[in-house]
Amino acid sequence: MNGVGVGLRHAHYDAFLDARPDVDWVEVHSENYFGDGGYDLHVLGAVRRDWPVSLHGVGLGLGSAIPLDAAHLAKLKRLVDRIEPFVVSEHLCWGATSAGHLNELLPMPLTEPALDLLSARIAKLQDTLQRPVLIENVSTYVRFRDDQYSETEFLAALAARTGCGVLLDVNNLYVNQRNHREDAITAMNALPLGVVGEMHLGGHRVTDLAVIDDHGSRVTSAVWALYRQALMRFGMTSTLIEWDTDLPPLDILVEEVRLARQVAKECANDIAA
Repeated sequence: MNGVGVGLRHAHYDAFLDARPDVDWVEVHSENYFGDGGYDLHVLGAVRRDWPVSLHGVGLGLGSAIPLDAAHLAKLKRLVDRIEPFVVSEHLCWGATSAGHLNELLPMPLTEPALDLLSARIAKLQDTLQRPVLIENVSTYVRFRDDQYSETEFLAALAARTGCGVLLDVNNLYVNQRNHREDAITAMNALPLGVVGEMHLGGHRVTDLAVIDDHGSRVTSAVWALYRQALMRFGMTSTLIEWDTDLPPLDILVEEVRLARQVAKECANDIAA
């Protein structure tokens, strides 16, 4: 599907239950709804009756060098069966050791052994869910000396091996451009046409040490410009306004949704011209 969505966060539950905000779909973090019941799951069920839902995982740690958490996979499968999301996504990262989960989206070495590991993990995930998933590029603050791929080349190789798609986080492309002096357009162009199934837009924070992907502000003009380039390359694609910290009233997110729709409309006109 196309259209522009927002993340469903606890602070906005009442706004979704009491009104119908002008958004096309809703994303939730899968792990927040793994319980057997309770108010969160009740709200998600109510929202699902009115909007398509995307499940976005933040805790599976596909690149971790320990076995995939079977209990986590089972809970995700149960949620997928219950909600019937239009897409399920995870991150290109690791986040756990034998000592436990680190609750971080940590960067992968972009090497052949890592590609083998991720390919097997993604195949296991897709077999469990009986559907393809999307894998998101992440913002990072280090690159590894032994990397054999760029991040998007790595994602393209994963897609070719496993049949997964890519969740293209445009803000993360910009953050990595600033932090690593990588060219975001070159990175984008390393992905083949047809592989991008969703895009993310969000805010970031500029510090003296690095640009931080904090999802705590409006989309910047530089990221809007990259989004325009992404739409011109990949076509109209489901897009999320991602805002997780310093949450404003939902009306502010809806304003960002309208801006994204306007950019998409202008790009569609340019493509048709």
